[in-house]
Amino acid sequence: MRYRYSAWDGSQDPLGPDVAASDLLEELSDEVLMGGDADAALRRLLRRGMRGRFSGLDAMRRRLQQRRDEEEAQLNLAGPLEEIRERLEAILERERTELSFRDDDDARFRETQLDALPRDTAGKIAELKDYRFADPGAQEAFDRLLDDIREQVMGAHMRAMADGLRNATPEQLARMRDMVAELNGLIESRARGEDIQAAFEDFKARFGDLLPGDPRTLDELLEQMARRMAALSRMMASLSPEQRAELQALSDQVMQDMDLAFEMDRLGANLAGAFPQLPWGEQAWGEGEGPSSMSGTVDALERLHDYDELEEAFEGAYPGATIDDVDEEALRRTLGDPAVQDLRRLKQIERTLEQAGLVRRSGGRLELTPRGARKLGERALTRIFEELTRDREGAHEARDPGGQSEPTGATRPWTFGDHGQIAVQRTVLNAVTRTAPGEPVHLHPDDFELVEAEQRTEVATALLLDLSFSMPLRGHLVHAKKLALALHSLIESRYPHDTLYLIGFSDYARRLSPEDLAAPGFERTYGTNMQHAFMLAGRLLAQHPRATRQVIMVTDGEPTAHLEDGEAYFAWPPEPETVRLTLAEAVRLSKSGVGLNIFMIEESEGLARFMERLAELTAGRVFLMDDERLGAFVMRDFVARRSR
Repeated sequence: MRYRYSAWDGSQDPLGPDVAASDLLEELSDEVLMGGDADAALRRLLRRGMRGRFSGLDAMRRRLQQRRDEEEAQLNLAGPLEEIRERLEAILERERTELSFRDDDDARFRETQLDALPRDTAGKIAELKDYRFADPGAQEAFDRLLDDIREQVMGAHMRAMADGLRNATPEQLARMRDMVAELNGLIESRARGEDIQAAFEDFKARFGDLLPGDPRTLDELLEQMARRMAALSRMMASLSPEQRAELQALSDQVMQDMDLAFEMDRLGANLAGAFPQLPWGEQAWGEGEGPSSMSGTVDALERLHDYDELEEAFEGAYPGATIDDVDEEALRRTLGDPAVQDLRRLKQIERTLEQAGLVRRSGGRLELTPRGARKLGERALTRIFEELTRDREGAHEARDPGGQSEPTGATRPWTFGDHGQIAVQRTVLNAVTRTAPGEPVHLHPDDFELVEAEQRTEVATALLLDLSFSMPLRGHLVHAKKLALALHSLIESRYPHDTLYLIGFSDYARRLSPEDLAAPGFERTYGTNMQHAFMLAGRLLAQHPRATRQVIMVTDGEPTAHLEDGEAYFAWPPEPETVRLTLAEAVRLSKSGVGLNIFMIEESEGLARFMERLAELTAGRVFLMDDERLGAFVMRDFVARRSR
């Protein structure tokens, strides 16, 4: 065995492969067998996720709401101005302290200058740019404040452009101006319908270090910038008029100093026109306290916009909504990589089921394929046998292949726990064909096959399922359908010479296929026409005169309908004629050599009386059964009687 290792890139699953298609189908099985629409069942699976395997959309939405609440609890929209004001007041206090220790006219003149400063923060900073502080530490702190304001203002407009501004040379500032001007030109060229991809590639090659991320197209770049500037506009709109005027004045000073005011205004207008759906100028809300940076506040508002968009996508309450609408990058920014992995699993569910051939799209609707119906039966059979593992007879996996049994001429793969005669030629052939030419032949457990042998007794079974409206109403339909699918899977895989007829009955009886059991919807008809079900079972079983024939019926009520001149007649409470005709048909079956096995999954006085009479007249067997144990009991009984 060889192993290959590769670097972690965030896409691998450290816990193993993704969920198997059969496991996903089983998650949908109860709703589908209840008659639910497969699309609706899939949507509910996407919402709830799969316990212990991956989170659903509802869990992600709850986590998203929690993160949003935490973000809003910490957000102080006036924080940037408060931070600048506090730092400036600390600088002025330090300068006044220094001046108070000096006894000269210059110190008094400087104190007069400080007393005459405007009341607003932006005005104070504008005046202090030409003021030389007496305290060197205060001067250094003020210069650092100016650098920080410039970085914050530029970072609030365009995150990547804030880097390197502290010691920017005139040439670097001119390059920034050129970048913004060329970007405006590209936007306006695109608005005129011109092809600008080549120009964008050249623009990116020259100014890539000033751009956020690694945008592949102009649209991708503009969307990132527009989201940033829309968040900035929300911060400004959420301030009081006085606060907004102060912060705007500070921002204008920075832009004018860098000769960027005109181009940045032009860029903001272009982006607002290109992305009108963004929350330009909408007020935001926060309850945090204390100072914060301007760029950090805009970062938080960008995330809040991500929360809004993701919550809308998770809710899916708009026409044409699909899980593909959830933005992976926005989800990564808000909930991290584990949430993205869960989202990818959710997006893969339908594709996994389709690739496995278990579902298909027909007319825009999702439906189970015949293979999907068979797989439901196999899974139901597996679950039933898991309940019977302590009883090897019930497991039915180790059918006696030798002794008095007659070889069929076929072979079957050996599985752990099987016993019987080894098919030597087939086993050796498997080993040879598996081995490469020139290499020695070694037997592997997968090579072994057993001689297929069985008792030459054919069994023909008619499984009669009550499909009247009371079955889904009382929650019995899923268990009855699982039994039918499991029994079909058992006979098809282990008793190929046997025959199983699936018959559903309500007002009328008719034959069913496994695919019919997984079809959407259920019958909203009244009537339990056992008479017609017995008649149809009798006609079908008559085709097997040499077989052991039996009827297995699952019902939750007494007969309430019978045929009159070929039409269904329904009455509640049951009329004596309905009971008489139903018992007569059951007796006819019994006299023709058909065994009757009736499983009641409800207990009522009328049903009990009817079943006692039926058992008395037909020597049939009647069981009162919890529907959740129905499958295990019927399969155990079938296997035990089949093996006699």
